[in-house]
Amino acid sequence: MRKIDGAVFRDLAARAGVGALFVLLSWNFLSDFMRTGRMTGLLFLISEALVVILTIVRRRAQTIDRSPMATALTAISLLGPPLVRPADVPALAPDVVTALVSTIGVLVVIAGKVTIGRSFGLVPANRGVVAKGPYSIVRHPIYAGYLLTHAATLALFPSAWNVTIIVIADTALVFRALAEERVLSADSEYQSYCGRVAWHLVPGVF
Repeated sequence: MRKIDGAVFRDLAARAGVGALFVLLSWNFLSDFMRTGRMTGLLFLISEALVVILTIVRRRAQTIDRSPMATALTAISLLGPPLVRPADVPALAPDVVTALVSTIGVLVVIAGKVTIGRSFGLVPANRGVVAKGPYSIVRHPIYAGYLLTHAATLALFPSAWNVTIIVIADTALVFRALAEERVLSADSEYQSYCGRVAWHLVPGVF
C-alpha cells in the first residue's frame, strides 16, 4: 500500500475539515429557517456551501504559504462562520433588509467563485492569477462578499457571541487576504495586475 505523503494528507484533511464545519453550520441555520422562515441565515448557509464545493475541486498550488501565521489566519477565518448561532435577540434591521444585503453578498461570492473556478484555495497560495470579472474591480471579491453576508447575518442575530466571533473571524479574513497578496507578489503577472487594480476589498476605501 502506497504511503500518503504529508502534503496530500494535509490537503485531504483540509477538505474533510471544511466539510465537517459545513455540516455543523447547516444544522444550525436550516433549523432556524424551518422554525422562523428567516431568509438571511439560509443565504449565509448558501454562501458558505460554495466554500465546500470549490475546496473539493480546487487545483494544487504552485506556491503555498505554510507558515504558522498563515495557517492560523486561515483557520480562524474558516472556523468563525460555523460558530455563528441564530439568536433570539432584537435584530438591528428587519429580515427583508438583511436578506437583501446578504443576497448581494452571495451574488458577489458566486461571481467571484465562478470566475476563479479551480484556482480557489484556503491557505495563501499561488494557484494562478485571475484578473477578469469582479477581480477587475477588487483583488478579493469573494472575501468582500463574505463580509457583506457576515454583516447582514450579524445585523439579524446581534448577540454578544456572534459579534465576538464575526469580528475575530473577519479580522483574520482581512489579514489572510493580505497574506495571499504577499505570496502572489513574487509573480510578475500579479505585480502587473496590482498596478491595474489598487483596491483590496472595497473600491475607494480599502
